[in-house]
Amino acid sequence: MFSSQKNIDSIILLYQIQDQVFNLKDIAVLFGETNFSTLSQKLNYYVRTGKLLNPRKGIYAKPGYSAEELAGKIYTPSYISLEYVLQQAGVVFQYDSRVTCVSYLSREIEVQAKTLSYRKIKGEILANMKGLELRSNVWVATPERACLDLLYLDKNYFFDNFAALNKRKIEELLPVYNSKALTARVQNLLKNHGH
Repeated sequence: MFSSQKNIDSIILLYQIQDQVFNLKDIAVLFGETNFSTLSQKLNYYVRTGKLLNPRKGIYAKPGYSAEELAGKIYTPSYISLEYVLQQAGVVFQYDSRVTCVSYLSREIEVQAKTLSYRKIKGEILANMKGLELRSNVWVATPERACLDLLYLDKNYFFDNFAALNKRKIEELLPVYNSKALTARVQNLLKNHGH
């Protein structure tokens, strides 16, 4: 089937890079493999022998992978945002175990007891990289960008600790949304929270 030395070299190559989660195309490029059938056989072998996990069709991961990196790989383009980021930043206090993202579609999926939630946002907003940071191979919104994403998608959202956000950064990010209604809501929030 395959030479075991070549299999060992391939898996070592995979483990030498920082990424934890891969799709078939990522691995094909990394291995220099153009035959997807051969590559699938090789990956299925790694899954059977416990060297890789297959958390979702077409997605492979190293054991101990992060749910955040998985969320960023399943639907692309997407980035982590909304409640997940705001909860970590202390802006919303209500615990929510979901990894929340914005993407080109709305979906909620379960992968190995973890809920990944995607909300659809306009393509121009999704493509704009302002207020996004690359953290451990995953695009993540800053708290200010996550706040604006959430207000864009849910105009009546309540923030427990709006004062934790940086007013200047919020104002710099507002043009990304090109929305007079959002700008008016945000300026009202800023005024009411003494920024």
